[in-house]
Amino acid sequence: MQHKAIFYHAGCPVCVAAEENLANAIDPARYTVDIVHLGEHPARVSEAETAGVKSVPALVLDGTAFHINFGANLSDLA
Repeated sequence: MQHKAIFYHAGCPVCVAAEENLANAIDPARYTVDIVHLGEHPARVSEAETAGVKSVPALVLDGTAFHINFGANLSDLA
C-alpha cells in the first residue's frame, strides 16, 4: 500500500537542495510524493498550514509535518 508524502517548498536554495535529496530519501515503493512549490501555488499555503507546516522546506508524511533546515517562514509566503 502506498502512502502519500507532500514536500512543500518555496524555491529558495535550501528548498532546492532538499528537493534534490528527496528522491534518494523516500522509498517510491512506499510513498507517492507530491512536490508543491508554494511560490507557484500560493493557494496551497492554507493546506500546508493545516498539515502543520510552519516553515519550508517541509515534508508531510502520513499527516505529520517534518521541517527540514530553514528556508522561509510559511507566514512569509501567504
